[in-house]
Amino acid sequence: MTFEKAALVLVDIQKDFCAGGALAVPEGDEVVAVVNRLLSRFDFVVATQDWHPPNHCSFQEQGGPWPAHCVQKTRGADLHPGIDPHAIDVFIKKADDPANEAYSDFEGHDEKGRRFDELLKARGIDTLYVTGLATDYCVKATVLDGLKLGYKVFVVEDAVRAVNVQRGDGDRALKEMKKAGAHLRESKKVLEK
Repeated sequence: MTFEKAALVLVDIQKDFCAGGALAVPEGDEVVAVVNRLLSRFDFVVATQDWHPPNHCSFQEQGGPWPAHCVQKTRGADLHPGIDPHAIDVFIKKADDPANEAYSDFEGHDEKGRRFDELLKARGIDTLYVTGLATDYCVKATVLDGLKLGYKVFVVEDAVRAVNVQRGDGDRALKEMKKAGAHLRESKKVLEK
């Protein structure tokens, strides 16, 4: 069984956010196996990528909080090699404006310039199952924007990981998303549907 009117969203599962990357999320690689179990169940799969110019405002060299990461056309910006790119229907690039942090996938666009929300609506998608990195930043921003735009949103809890700049940031992010109306589910429960 597949999920009708639903999209599986892979938020920024990129080399730079995984082990050995420029901004590695603790245990970030662990989401890959969970995502791979989910891929075949969805008719529509979207992968998003941070796609920063070298002078992006979020970089420490520009006064931002993060080391340079996911710079356009570098290996660090590539999808994690454990995920089959042929399983992805659409790639969304975000944060490609040097002056805009753009944590949310809804600030991104495909190669033709179409916005994420526009693509989902064109496909009749009303439900999102969100996975990826990092729980307390891009996952949270994407989930909260999705809820504001009227989508039913599920966060696949064992398919997300947090940066946890401050201890407990990931748990606080999950609570904030739930309070805003997101549903928290383990992948096992999603696969039982």
